[in-house]
Amino acid sequence: MKNSDTFIKDIADGNTFKGDYITLGSAMLDGETMTNAYVNVPLKTMNRHGLIAGATGTGKTKTLQVLAENLSEKGVPVLLMDIKGDLSGLAKASPGHSKIDERHEKIGLPFEPKAFPVEVMTLSEQDGVRLRATISEFGPVLISRILNVTETQAGIISVIFKYCDDNKLPLLDIKDFKKILQYATSEGKKEFEDAYGRISTASTGAILRKLVELEQQGGDVFFGETSFDTQDLLRIDENGRGYINIIRLTDIQDKPKLFSTFMLSLLAEIYSTFPEQGDSGRPELIMFIDEAHLIFNEASDALLNQIESIVKLIRSKGVGLYFVTQNPTDVPEAVLGQLGLKVQHALRAFTAKDRKAIKLTAQNYPDTEYYDTAEVLTSLGIGEALVSALDEKGKPTPLAATMMRAPMSRMDILTEGELGSLLAQSKLARKYNTEIDRESAYEMLNAKIKVAEAEEAKQKAKEEEEALKRAESKRKSSSSRRRSSRQNPIVKVLSSPTVIRSVLGILTKLLR
Repeated sequence: MKNSDTFIKDIADGNTFKGDYITLGSAMLDGETMTNAYVNVPLKTMNRHGLIAGATGTGKTKTLQVLAENLSEKGVPVLLMDIKGDLSGLAKASPGHSKIDERHEKIGLPFEPKAFPVEVMTLSEQDGVRLRATISEFGPVLISRILNVTETQAGIISVIFKYCDDNKLPLLDIKDFKKILQYATSEGKKEFEDAYGRISTASTGAILRKLVELEQQGGDVFFGETSFDTQDLLRIDENGRGYINIIRLTDIQDKPKLFSTFMLSLLAEIYSTFPEQGDSGRPELIMFIDEAHLIFNEASDALLNQIESIVKLIRSKGVGLYFVTQNPTDVPEAVLGQLGLKVQHALRAFTAKDRKAIKLTAQNYPDTEYYDTAEVLTSLGIGEALVSALDEKGKPTPLAATMMRAPMSRMDILTEGELGSLLAQSKLARKYNTEIDRESAYEMLNAKIKVAEAEEAKQKAKEEEEALKRAESKRKSSSSRRRSSRQNPIVKVLSSPTVIRSVLGILTKLLR
């Protein structure tokens, strides 16, 4: 193994950049923190995605916090998926601590407590800026992926969207979608068959059951207006710092379908609306998905395929995706191979399976003459990590065991009062937290059905009236015939043949 002077030079040379960069901490060798061996990440490569991994309690969330703070300082907006609910403290400055001072003295960096511009958001009925989208915005392809329907059912969903487009019926929420599905096989059955062909009741029933499942996981809250504009994720405050947007997902673990729905919507919207940025020198937006192993374990095939595609393509839009999880093996290989920055905190080897996983993890990092990577992975302390980044030319920097700097903001959550005060000042809360339930497919179809029912009732009443008239006319005709057959007795006697012959005989005699 080379000496420490050579190590410091190699680390320093490999982490000296011309452009802007973020300092994560200072490199370590044999457990000692090395001065003048800062571990830096070029800002221009932050859109090459990344991974923060490690066992529970090793400092992953604090590393996420440090990255978010430093990106904000550089004017880069951040989006955090906060599944554990412990990131809202970014809105308040750190109260400081003697251990923080001790750590930064070893690193050789000053510690300055700071608060950062934060927006707290939510997919559910928790406090925060409400994130919504309409069914129409998803379109038939994404809706079919979310519901995980068959090819035949996906075709029916496409027909439903076509009908709504043709008839100017807005599909805003789940009740709109359910209503049109029911209409297609009941009151509107003939209309659909004439225009688009027969629609199976069994297929619409299967789609409805999947919609109910999504609705029970909170889809009825997520779908609707006002739709969230992804451009609002790119705000910069008056001091030139990027906003840190924190999505509260503490209740999402038992709602995997809702999270898949949101992620598909968000990634698709960002990819379709953000302009191509190329190699601009700084990212447009960085997204962190905390506890990503929970997402990948529960994600639908559609979400996994979408994430794989987005990871490969979205960096050209200036967007970086960062996955925070317990073990790199939690992330699909197709995604893992695309990640530029890797921050690996300690792993624990309690079982043979753990030891095997550690060996596999070590193979994900560049070879180094300074460390036995698999051994270091089990000996790292809290707030220490192996770091491998990309330099400004896209090549991996030297692997460095790093003592990570401490967050400048509070390492704890906001109180209810602090959260309420933050939301009271939020412009986005005023923009998105007013529910709108304008006339859409549900109301329009109900109105159409009522008109049809009224027309049907009117026609039925008309037919009944005509039937009554015909019956009355028939009765009168029959009565007239009966009256004509019942002659006056005198007329009957006078008109009898005998009387007629007698009268004729008398008249004959008189004429003679």
